[in-house]
Amino acid sequence: MRRPLIAGNWKMHTTYEQALELASAIQARCGMVKYAEVVLVPPFPWIVPLSRHLDGSSILLGAQTCSAFDEGAYTGEVSAKMVAPFCRYVIVGHSERRRLFGETDAVVAAKLRAVLRNGLRPILCVGETFEERESGATRETVERQITVACNDLEREQVARLVIAYEPVWAIGTGRPATPVDAELVASWIRAWFRERFGPEISEGLRILYGGSVTASNVVDFLALADIDGALVGGASLDAREFCSIVEAGVGRAHRLAVGG
Repeated sequence: MRRPLIAGNWKMHTTYEQALELASAIQARCGMVKYAEVVLVPPFPWIVPLSRHLDGSSILLGAQTCSAFDEGAYTGEVSAKMVAPFCRYVIVGHSERRRLFGETDAVVAAKLRAVLRNGLRPILCVGETFEERESGATRETVERQITVACNDLEREQVARLVIAYEPVWAIGTGRPATPVDAELVASWIRAWFRERFGPEISEGLRILYGGSVTASNVVDFLALADIDGALVGGASLDAREFCSIVEAGVGRAHRLAVGG
């Protein structure tokens, strides 16, 4: 059984005080979740204090990106090596990094390897733009992104990987993909890994949906056979909304455990 994963990407939001308040509210309601993984992904400055603040809870931390390098004269960069003592996950290839900061497929692949060699788990984001969707290039785009990032990984490395399908046109727009669309792309992704790494790796791979996820629509996504959780953006800044999403993930895990 694939354990659901709900990750909240805070992006460039919160002051220090707001970050502690938000984390405390989430911890109070979802701090001892057993049947799903809960991951908060705050801005870099809050990772260390939040790791102390959340100590003793089941909530994990992630980083929003990292450098492709472990150390060196790279002013302004933060390496996976630096965050490794405090984080379990690192988001790699988020559409905002690709679109706003010019991260190519090759750069994303290099960052993914930096995450893996430092003992962390990458959440690899893939997804098509509106123009690619309209032209019928969704599958081609997603498979290209995955191929460049993952084609030469070892099986042990792939076993630590999480994929987040986040259609670019759905992020922050309030217009999510339909469950039918999300399941179709997730099934393509799982088939790609099955073909290259075998059924055991493919069936163990967790695939998240991201893009205007809310408490009211997440149940529809979590009901899908190939969707194992959510990468949550704006809704993760509201403790009640985010915890409702987490509880939907816990509900999915319970249904799977009892065979429902």
